[in-house]
Amino acid sequence: MARKHLLSDLKVSTQSTRDDQEAANHEAPPPQYAPRGAIGAVSRSIEALKSQSLAELDPDLIDAPAITDRLDEDDSQFEEFARNIRENGQQVPILVRPHPSADGRYQIAYGRRRLRAVKAAGLKIKAAVRNLTDDELVLAQGQENSARQDLSFIERALYAAQLEAGGIQRHVIMAALAVDKSNLSRLIQAATQLPADIIRLIGPTPKTGRDRWYELSSRLNAEGAVDCARELLLDGAIKALPSDERFARVFEAVAQKKTKKAKAVAAEVWQAEDGVKAASFRQDKKTLTLMIDKKAAPEFGDYLLSMLPEIYASYKSAKR
Repeated sequence: MARKHLLSDLKVSTQSTRDDQEAANHEAPPPQYAPRGAIGAVSRSIEALKSQSLAELDPDLIDAPAITDRLDEDDSQFEEFARNIRENGQQVPILVRPHPSADGRYQIAYGRRRLRAVKAAGLKIKAAVRNLTDDELVLAQGQENSARQDLSFIERALYAAQLEAGGIQRHVIMAALAVDKSNLSRLIQAATQLPADIIRLIGPTPKTGRDRWYELSSRLNAEGAVDCARELLLDGAIKALPSDERFARVFEAVAQKKTKKAKAVAAEVWQAEDGVKAASFRQDKKTLTLMIDKKAAPEFGDYLLSMLPEIYASYKSAKR
């Protein structure tokens, strides 16, 4: 089902200054229920965008945020998306904020694929410009991704871990990703148990779920497994594969090899002078196993155990 984008009803600004002023004087009334805090602020910001016009910006003036929510996609997938932009133009605007530390530049909240495709086509980018705090930018990304529902498990996990490492509070991350406290903990745990460079080399893996990533994390704990994975992922032929296939190759390469069990040594029978086969034993380089036949010599085992201290003392004395 096609989703309705938050900004789908906006038009590129071509009005005069007088018209802009009139629009500003007729803002839409606030909703009856307005959430508080950062979540409420970004909700109000998104709602306010619907009554405002867009700007056309030079893509070269727009930078990525410190923490991005998506891994780089396969070239073939992006080329299809870029071709659509070239042929049909940009249908959905992006959201940016004035750059917090560079005058005259902007920082993107969401729409990185659109920005990349429009830039490659040599066009101006349609964008809504909003003054967003760091928390509001994160929540705007989360609201956009909730509408799209196409972030993979590992993208969500890596994004959550990076947000927390960047100082974003957990309640903000929970709201951005629409998860509860326990699920957020699992996401962060999954990402922090895996080397970040390996995650990025593998890619988003849209068809690979949580359990397989957890298993990969376990396999990478084996000696030499991380180096093996990195070497494999830097191979040109592997890099050319879709991300789910790259994952499968690494997953198989770092599987622990099953060691062959040593062939069992046959037991030797010990026979007493009276002909009773009272015991049998087998030994290798590390152990000697003695087995008493309780049928042939019912009380011999108990007697042997009671005599072990004396036998051992005699053994030590003989060594001296």
